[in-house]
Amino acid sequence: MTKAYVLINCDLGSEKSVISSLKTVDNVTEVHGTLGLYDIIAKIESDSEEKIQKTVTNVIRKMPKIHSTVTLTRSESEELFRTSEKLIGSMLGKNNVQAYVVIHSDKGEEYNILKNLSHIPEVKEADVVFGYYDIICKIETSEYKTLENIITKAIRKLPHVRTTMTLNVIIEQES
Repeated sequence: MTKAYVLINCDLGSEKSVISSLKTVDNVTEVHGTLGLYDIIAKIESDSEEKIQKTVTNVIRKMPKIHSTVTLTRSESEELFRTSEKLIGSMLGKNNVQAYVVIHSDKGEEYNILKNLSHIPEVKEADVVFGYYDIICKIETSEYKTLENIITKAIRKLPHVRTTMTLNVIIEQES
């Protein structure tokens, strides 16, 4: 399965309508409004890179109110995150605090960081990506203090992590 993450900037105040539109796009499997450098993050999954490129180029980038996008394409990598185990807390509704963290790493150390991230229970998924960043991970917790501790005391302290940027998910924009 090919996967990509699209970081999106849009017109001020249009986040809810853009999120709503993105949810109707084929191959878009997840969309969230975020706080941070980008307004929205969308996850796209398909059986080919060509379909992902067409979704981004022919659909997402042409949507009204979207100004810019940054596409992070997942590197084909070993699956370190067991979806069934990692999603149990979110399926039970306990993990309502979510964030994506994009990471710049030391050259050639992306997979070592990915392996270390797989040992942090709150990191529900992570991928090595091509694009402006090297790694992206999704964190889910039950409270903001835990999220803060995971980012500052666990992820940022991992060997070979150079910089991180956090995109806090804004739940109220999703309804």
